[in-house]
Amino acid sequence: MTVVNLSLSEIHDLALEAFTQNGCDPQNAGALTRTVVAAERDGSHSHGLFRVPGYVASLRSGKVNGAADPQISNKSPVIVNANGDDGYAPLAIERGIPALAKAASEFGIAVMTLTHTHHFAALWPEVEALAEQNLAGMACVSYMPNVAPHGSNKPLFGTNPLAFAWPRKNKPPFVFDMATSAMAGGDVAIAARDGHSVPLGTGLDENGNETTDPAAILKGVLLPFGGHKGSAIATMVELLAAGATGERFSYEAQDADNGDGGPPRGGEFFLAFSPSLLAGEGWEGHCEEFFDKYEAIPGSRLPGARRHNNRNDTTNRAIDAKLVATIQELCSRPDS
Repeated sequence: MTVVNLSLSEIHDLALEAFTQNGCDPQNAGALTRTVVAAERDGSHSHGLFRVPGYVASLRSGKVNGAADPQISNKSPVIVNANGDDGYAPLAIERGIPALAKAASEFGIAVMTLTHTHHFAALWPEVEALAEQNLAGMACVSYMPNVAPHGSNKPLFGTNPLAFAWPRKNKPPFVFDMATSAMAGGDVAIAARDGHSVPLGTGLDENGNETTDPAAILKGVLLPFGGHKGSAIATMVELLAAGATGERFSYEAQDADNGDGGPPRGGEFFLAFSPSLLAGEGWEGHCEEFFDKYEAIPGSRLPGARRHNNRNDTTNRAIDAKLVATIQELCSRPDS
């Protein structure tokens, strides 16, 4: 793979131009660009510039509203809804998180449903935003069927990621963001693009056979991590992200989608709560004792540590040259 080295500023400008030239107004383009840059900054390559062609495809097809004006409302003092106006999720999330955080800080616990949005990014930014306000947070989202329930070879789940964040005093929060599939779909796609194999157990080919070939898996089906355990968590995500929000289950999202290559319309579920109100005085020190025990074990590493280390690196990022060329072409208006 040939790469080009881009600064975070250059990544920002490239993404912003692609969005603004393809139907995004300044607010939506800005939110999308912040999401892409954060992913590249923190080493989440499958959710950064890699996603831009899919974003643009959905803008050009008209499936996604590039001028969406998300509206935030309260169904109760502790239930917030962020209606994304059929746009991409980042702007709705940016507007909704403050309302969710306010409710959780005041009442101890609150939930938010994100509806009428198209989610195509990592989940850690939204839960990390809650941790920055001294709250614990959880978020999950479904997609389109590409993961088979345990014991089968027919897709029903999306990769159905689940993210969680826990605040820490004077330290980066504890954050994990994981697909409930054995490997995130974007990582499988990147492995196929770059000609790398994937571990056995990642997925099956179109004939239902185990394979380490990511291209064959993309034609077949992904498997849940941990067998029946991952399958159970994927089911929970479907129920939270669709059942609890009133949005589409993965199979419903696929049926309604136009197949443009971008994400379908769906929902996201958020839970935020205050460790301070729940546990009371001394909770931070108590939890730090646990983290100290964890990190003292030889070979252990807290989830999210690599992401925060990457964040402190201000050097250029190596980006696939073909991807950069593709995005540069997309910066031209489709009718130009």
